[in-house]
Amino acid sequence: MNAMLTHLRLMARYNTWQNRSLVMATSGLEPSARWMDRGAFFGSIGATFNHLLWDDALWLARFEGNTRPEQDMDVSLTEPGDWGVFKAQRVAQDATIEAWVDALSEDDLKGVIAWYPGGGEVRVEKPATVCFAHLFNHQTHHRGQIHGMLTAAGAMPEATDLPMLA
Repeated sequence: MNAMLTHLRLMARYNTWQNRSLVMATSGLEPSARWMDRGAFFGSIGATFNHLLWDDALWLARFEGNTRPEQDMDVSLTEPGDWGVFKAQRVAQDATIEAWVDALSEDDLKGVIAWYPGGGEVRVEKPATVCFAHLFNHQTHHRGQIHGMLTAAGAMPEATDLPMLA
């Protein structure tokens, strides 16, 4: 199998594993602790989780050819505000990401992804492989922030090292 496809499938599994770990650790916090401003880029654990949920949907829509997905979805750092709703949406989004990666072919890796950032007028086109890798790199970046906030709050997420993935 193509090395990039193998890597993307590994990263999709890693994404699901890490999200489960962070969600489980966050579940032990009081709701107010999930939303407390901790000085991270999006402020709170909840807002950072919601950013990832929204951004994953944004990129998946771009991968399907939608060049202006922001027009079709609500962008919110506060919604879902209900933890049970968020958990269900996160699980569903992770399953969607894994199914998307499993359906990729070598031909999909040869394409480009085009979009208009932030609803602007300047069209951006980048190699599909760069955009696919970005999806997972972006997740890892913000999950690191969540992990740091959880650790500071006394929660204990699982290890984050890729070799620990079962």
